[in-house]
This record gives sequence, C-alpha cells and structure tokens, in this order.
Amino acid sequence: MTETTKNPSLVIGLMSGTSLDGVDAVLVDCSSSVPRLLASAWLPYPPLLRTQAARLQASGADELNLAARLANELAQKYAEATQQLLGMAGVSPQAVAAIGCHGQTVRHRPEAGYSIQLNNPALLAELTGITVVADFRSRDIAAGGQGAPLVPAFHAAVFGDPGLHRIILNIGGMANLTDLQPRRPPRGFDCGPGNVLLDAWMERNTGKRYDADGCWATRGYVQPALLEQLLAHPFFQQEPPRSCGRDEFNLAWLTSYLEAALRPEDVQATLLELTASSIAEAITHWCGIPDELLVCGGGVHNLALMERLRVLLPVRRIASTDFLGQPPDWVEASAFAWLAWRTVHRLPGNLPAATGARGPRILGAIYPA
Repeated sequence: MTETTKNPSLVIGLMSGTSLDGVDAVLVDCSSSVPRLLASAWLPYPPLLRTQAARLQASGADELNLAARLANELAQKYAEATQQLLGMAGVSPQAVAAIGCHGQTVRHRPEAGYSIQLNNPALLAELTGITVVADFRSRDIAAGGQGAPLVPAFHAAVFGDPGLHRIILNIGGMANLTDLQPRRPPRGFDCGPGNVLLDAWMERNTGKRYDADGCWATRGYVQPALLEQLLAHPFFQQEPPRSCGRDEFNLAWLTSYLEAALRPEDVQATLLELTASSIAEAITHWCGIPDELLVCGGGVHNLALMERLRVLLPVRRIASTDFLGQPPDWVEASAFAWLAWRTVHRLPGNLPAATGARGPRILGAIYPA
C-alpha cells in the first residue's frame, strides 16, 4: 500500500560522490533526534556519463555547454533513483517533504571562493513533484568556510556519546573524519584521498572499477620512495579545517611521480598505504587516539585497508558504523537528507569547526515542488 499523506519528517537524500560510480538514494525519517533510515537504493552511472563528469574535472573546450547538458542528464538520473527508491518503500512522492540532492562535484576550489556540484534542481523538482534542496556548499563558502566537509554536523547528531571519544571516518573518494570528544565541541576535516586514486589506478590497469577487498594491492609491495613523494603533497601539512578533492588528488598528479620500472600492483599497494597512513597521521596528530573508530563509505569494504588501519592505530574498537545501527554505505546520503530537513526548517546545517565558516549558516537553495 502506497503512503500518500505528506509527512513533514520524510526526506530523501541523494548523493553522488567523487568516485563517479552512481547515485546513492535513501528515504529517512527525521522525526526524532536520531534520523532513521527507512529504505535505500543505488543507481549506477552509465559509462558515458562517468566519462563526461571526469572530463569536466579540468578546464576544456565547450565546458559550459557540456556542464549544462550533463546537469540535465544528472537530474534525470536523480529522478530515476528517486522513483526506484519510492517504489521499493511503497511511498508516493506526495508523502515526501523534500529531496536533499548534493549534485556531482566537478570542481572544489574554496580558496578561489567556489565549489561546483552539477545538478539541475529545478528540473528534478519538475520530474519528481517533490521540493528539492540543493547547492549546500555555497553559503558556507560565502561565510568564509570551505564548504566541506558537511557531514560532521550529521555525525555529531547521530553518533555522539558523552562518555566516549569517538571518531567517525568516512572513506569515500576522499577520506574525512569527525572528531567527537566528550566535553569538547565536535569538529571534522578531510584526511586526503580515500578510494579515488585506488579506484582510478585499478580501472586504468585492470579495467575493473575497484579493488575488491584490496586483493590486488596485497599482491604488491609498498614503494617507500614513492610513498614519501606522495605524502609530501602540501595538503597533508595543512592545519584543519581543511578539505580536498580531485583538484589535488588525481591520476595526472600520481603519474607525475611514477617510474616506468614500477609494477602496477606495487603502485596500488603504495596507494593503499597512502590512504591508510594519511588517515592514521591525521587522527594521531590532530585528534589523539579515540576509544572507538567507526568507519563508513565504500572504503569500509576494503579489507586490506581496514587491516592497515588496525595495525597503524591502537584503537580499542575499529568497526563499521553498522555497530551503531547505521549502514555504512548510506551514511553520507542520509546526511544530505538530514541537511535538507534542516534547511526546510530554517536550521543551520554547517559545523564551523569543520568548515572554517564564520558561524552557523542555513545551507542550500529550495526549489518548491
């Protein structure tokens, strides 16, 4: 039976991250202090869309036209993911208060005053008949912040514990963390590359989209000289608040350090160590060793990466966010559902300690149904 009466607490979150793999869609009930996941769906990107989005990571000919056309295509995919999600949940569009749609990041340049997430939220509202909240990052940047990371405010609301020092680690295309310490304000920042280089190098050399369980990386050997060069990137020396994206960490940057004699699997092993060691260093240096490290995002499925984190960090418990009833694959999409709910209710969504903004701000632009 399909639910048709509008529920002001039912919100959809749509997230398509730097991995360029597809759209995560969730239906969330925000009626209580801890949002509750009701349903989830995933829609893969077709190869051409992925290619076009990757192309727009750098300046090129006719990019304004290409960006506008891709934004329209993305809106179609977001609408398709929404319809798939609602069908699975047995909920009608009329019952949903809003869609929080992050859009597809193609540039993240907060130092230049902008971050671009491709989307056509007006078209998405037309296609779904649901109010859309989009463009979450611009207001934080306008207030002097970096527009990222935005999920720490959600992490604080969902995972905070007054008796535990807990860190929430999201390993998506990039890796970011939220530091939740008792009697201290929550904060968060980006650690560096998460899966972005691992996935790109895997696809270039094997044709596979990702390194399942980190198996290919375990066949190689870490190259200390290469790792030292990669860790010399200025980002790793920056003091939080800080954020990063494909603008800093991409295949062109990686290949500028590669020698012809290196085996591809040795490069993969080194990239896995880059992700693990930069996360461990960020935690150790800026947060201190927590009681618990809870991991979400696609990186939680990389068994080799998780094992390296356990070796590098003497934490009592390193586990998936499933430990607290939050499925790790859907945490980020749920965060944007929650952020949309806050926008609709005129509540701030950023965490200035994470983004560096001058203060709390109501995020996003609203496109009524």
